[in-house]
Amino acid sequence: MAERPEDLNLPNAVITRIIKDMLPEGVAVAKEARCAIARAASVFVLFATSSANNLAQKHKKKTVSAQDVFSALKEMEFDKFIEPLQESLEVYKKSQQNKKEQKEAKAKAKKAEEAEKNSSTVEENSEDADMSNTMETSLSKKENDDVMEIAE
Repeated sequence: MAERPEDLNLPNAVITRIIKDMLPEGVAVAKEARCAIARAASVFVLFATSSANNLAQKHKKKTVSAQDVFSALKEMEFDKFIEPLQESLEVYKKSQQNKKEQKEAKAKAKKAEEAEKNSSTVEENSEDADMSNTMETSLSKKENDDVMEIAE
């Protein structure tokens, strides 16, 4: 848990970016206003989290789920935020699934590449062994011929 109330505030950079994204170009926001918005956002997040946690505990759960958050928003009378939040959650889930699939495909391709590399190394080693055996056989025949000449 946070030791100081300031530790619970959202990062100023995030708040500033959100404010800039939501306001028309050329609108300035005073530092005090950004600070007030940051504190209000932090209070909202803490209140929503607390409400969702209370609902989870009421249902004897230790983990707060998205459904608990939706129910908390409804209980807090922020019904109009539920649908956009559900849509954002679906987009997030899809992006996470895509990332997972890409990661798995990349791992599979890397594994196939390594298997192919190992296979070609085995073939090279096999070819080297065949050539070595051929050379040994050739030498053996030559040695036999040499031995035969000496014996004659």
